[in-house]
Amino acid sequence: MVIDFSAISVSAIDWRGAVRIIRSVFPPIDLFEDIADPADWPLIISAEQKTNPRLMETIGNLDLVPETRRIAGPGASYLMAPFTHVSTDRPNRFSDGTFGVLYVGNSFEVALFETIHHHGQFMARTNEPAGWTSQFREIVLDVSARLHDLRSQAGSWGLLLPDNYEASQALGFRLRATGSDGVVYPSVRYPDGECVGVFYPDRAANPIQGRHLDYHWNGTTVDLYRDANTGQVYRIV
Repeated sequence: MVIDFSAISVSAIDWRGAVRIIRSVFPPIDLFEDIADPADWPLIISAEQKTNPRLMETIGNLDLVPETRRIAGPGASYLMAPFTHVSTDRPNRFSDGTFGVLYVGNSFEVALFETIHHHGQFMARTNEPAGWTSQFREIVLDVSARLHDLRSQAGSWGLLLPDNYEASQALGFRLRATGSDGVVYPSVRYPDGECVGVFYPDRAANPIQGRHLDYHWNGTTVDLYRDANTGQVYRIV
């Protein structure tokens, strides 16, 4: 299917208190959390590699983020890491894994349902036993950008098929190559919710850690989540 790029409008998105949920296994990256100017990062990396040869495994591929679009300071790891740790073994809706995309929901429920879907797929694929599984953390952040708006056209081009990313990956590659900052689109996993996929970390800001969450796998699906801070358990319906 041929996508008419000229038919995709660009909309100003200004979300305060948007939500991303990530695996807690990923720790903050010291370089990104430091207040040092990103322009100085190559020199810092060169010096630190002399005592820490595995440093680049932590940082990832910094060259994937243009210098002028890098961000630093408290919480910056949550915004930088999705762009420096990419792999074609982990494709997603708008990227084949050769470049990063920061996915954010406009509410906690959107982020929750998007992540439990993908976590459930992983658990089924690896034939994991039932039980409480990996811990996740809620990241609350702001998104301010002019993004290509797919909220009215996505259905007609096959961009939001539940499990087929071919058309959306082709679109993401094309838009990013022509200077787009990302896309805004309806959530596939949570009705009436919205998501953004931004192509550069400087389109988001003010990330702070919220709740710690546990997901429960019943052998078929993720059926419960638990707020690790309070111990309260909620059923997924």
